[in-house]
Amino acid sequence: MEHIQKNFGLIGVAGYIAVRHLKAIKDTGNNLLASLDKFDSVGLLDSYFPHSDFFVEFERFDRHFDKLKRTGTKIDYVSICSPNYLHDSHIRFALRHQAEAICEKPIVLNPWNVDALQEIENETGRKIFTILQLRHHPRIIELREKIKNGPKDKIYDIDLSYITSRGNWYYISWKGDVQKSGGVATNIGIHFFDMLGWIFGDTTKIIVHVSQPNKAAGYLELENARVRWFLSIDYNDLPETVKQSGKRTFRSISIEGEEIEFSEGFGELHTTSYREILDGRGFGLSDARQSVITAFTIRNSNPVGLVGDYHPMLKNK
Repeated sequence: MEHIQKNFGLIGVAGYIAVRHLKAIKDTGNNLLASLDKFDSVGLLDSYFPHSDFFVEFERFDRHFDKLKRTGTKIDYVSICSPNYLHDSHIRFALRHQAEAICEKPIVLNPWNVDALQEIENETGRKIFTILQLRHHPRIIELREKIKNGPKDKIYDIDLSYITSRGNWYYISWKGDVQKSGGVATNIGIHFFDMLGWIFGDTTKIIVHVSQPNKAAGYLELENARVRWFLSIDYNDLPETVKQSGKRTFRSISIEGEEIEFSEGFGELHTTSYREILDGRGFGLSDARQSVITAFTIRNSNPVGLVGDYHPMLKNK
């Protein structure tokens, strides 16, 4: 079957995650016609789409889209890699121009934004997709199958730890502003909350033990799991063995005391996500809803302190 090349626009092309989207667009045989970022350090475009038009002002980007449409060139998809708090607006922009939207996590920060976007999706007939790449990771798929084929009434005990140390720049950037990023539970945790929900069912209980600008921890109950979770961007929280190895990231999921290893295999997950979207099997608003609600609830909960069943990494804090 002959491949029909699709035309893309991309918002947030100077951001950290944009290169994975550029690679995915290229690897799936499609074309980037125009990109936008208020920062102009975008030389990485030369490695993927050197002929792509680039804009630093949203108004000119918008006008360019209108010009393309009037000259018979259709933008099929808009990829959105902008700061979290702008996702909702940029998704609406894509649908307004009769394009489908492919949005990085979190798709939005608040549950009611999901409902509003659902209405716009219904009105325009255009689809909104999100990147939930852990659902494509071979080890996570394998784990989901194992749980699905295991005892139906079993409640699994899980410890989730994710420490990805960040420098001082983090707190100055939009990521350090909880109103713009959603805080660490949203910014670095939402993929894990989505993964847990995908495997173990709906969230039924949420307790927050710690909520600080650089870390958060708590307890979740899902239909088939009890989860103690710890998320941090503080280098000091790394285990000593990780520090001594020169690494700045630690990722661990332990289920019933058994470590689930999935440190590798992330390089192609965005490309896989794009292939699924282009083949009509992408993840949409309904898939993203539960993790948005979970992260929102954590962000707006009052921490109870170190009481109850809290994460073991908090014992020395």
